[in-house]
Amino acid sequence: MVRSVEVEKKLADGAALRERAVVKKASIARARGAHSGWRRDGRCVCSGRMTGDLPSSIIAEICFIGRAGGAVKALGGFRKGHHTLPEAANAVTNAFLGKICERELTAEAENLFQAVRTGLGYKRREVALSVASPGAVLTAKDFIVEIFYALEERAPARYAATTTLRELRTVELARTEAFAGIFAGRFAEISFALKKGARVEAVVDAIEGLDGARGLAVSYPSDCRECEITVEGVDARVRCTGAALEVVFPRGGAPADLIDAFARVRGAFAFSKVLGGLIG
Repeated sequence: MVRSVEVEKKLADGAALRERAVVKKASIARARGAHSGWRRDGRCVCSGRMTGDLPSSIIAEICFIGRAGGAVKALGGFRKGHHTLPEAANAVTNAFLGKICERELTAEAENLFQAVRTGLGYKRREVALSVASPGAVLTAKDFIVEIFYALEERAPARYAATTTLRELRTVELARTEAFAGIFAGRFAEISFALKKGARVEAVVDAIEGLDGARGLAVSYPSDCRECEITVEGVDARVRCTGAALEVVFPRGGAPADLIDAFARVRGAFAFSKVLGGLIG
């Protein structure tokens, strides 16, 4: 059979197109493998940053929590010889705390307001502060910070001052030098509410089913009211309560540091339908 020149040309063009398609497909596969975070042996490779995997919708749902406190008698409003130390933590004694901690709370909130206003260049309409002891709320255009004083339930002669940053709009802001300077070392916990909730037993079963693979391990009490997850490469305790995923770090850090660690937790969870569904 003798083929025409035109037929031969079409066959050659088709072969060239198929070859280019194969090369393109291989290139895409290599690119995906390079960025997937997984090695061929199935283990996760976590770089220092994995925040590219965290969409803004997830970052906005993260609460950054910092805790401080001290002795009630050390507060400026406590008058020795006139006031007595609380013996229980309840509505009445916390109302008393609200009166005697007003000086410290107001000063702390005002200092934060000024640091945010000048450090981030916010105008009057972009940041506001409301103080109603024992709490204060700073509302900025890109985030909200709450400061709240309360008596320690187990030791009511002491108080806890909890600072919560929430509704952070972008990770880019958290990475700025000014933002890191304002909140450096202030937060040591992350709380991420699980919108659909989760059965702690299902989380435990998913991790135990791995038999130690993927760098995950889990511990839990007999009633499975919560579980604590160890994630390889993350220096923190990851606790699942069914209503929230909490990450507790051994020391305080800036929000960007905590975001990076949370991204690594999310990356370690991604392979499992049960675990991956916790964060999204």
